[in-house]
Amino acid sequence: MPESRTPATARVIVGVSGSPGSLTALGRAAGEARHRGAELWPVLTRQAPEGDLAARRFPASASMVPAWEQLARERLLRALREVFGSVDTGPAGQALVVRGAPGPALVRTADRDDDILLVGAGGRGRLHRALWPSVSRYCLAHAGCPVLAVPPSPLQATLATVHRRNALRLRLDTGHLEREFESLPPDA
Repeated sequence: MPESRTPATARVIVGVSGSPGSLTALGRAAGEARHRGAELWPVLTRQAPEGDLAARRFPASASMVPAWEQLARERLLRALREVFGSVDTGPAGQALVVRGAPGPALVRTADRDDDILLVGAGGRGRLHRALWPSVSRYCLAHAGCPVLAVPPSPLQATLATVHRRNALRLRLDTGHLEREFESLPPDA
């Protein structure tokens, strides 16, 4: 008699880095998981500061691995608290810290056909795009499951502008901010 297997529960996997874009994606992923009756899997990827090759070449860096792992776990828990108010995400699932470059690690984690992978997208300047590869583009090109690239919150650009003005010690244009906030949709 053939062995009967229970079907695997669908998973919504979301890349979390602690950035505003990843926090927006985490909130959206929780909604998707609830809507689909799926498990929510927040995933934070970590690499040795100089990459895995440098970590292998310098054995002394191996002593730092537990500290790097602990820092990654703390960053993931901080992101969960920031979005959900606690480390409880609501939908069932598990939070993971995965070793490796963000794009490949997320694609390896989202390895089932019924998985859905969510990543934050956009909000990067030209210089940043030129120097560092895009995790969302990598996932869109290589994942074997559906990928949802979540755009940044419309408030993120306004917040970045305010931070720039503060750094340059420019006067704050409150009239401009009022117009910006009035033009936003009520659910933003």
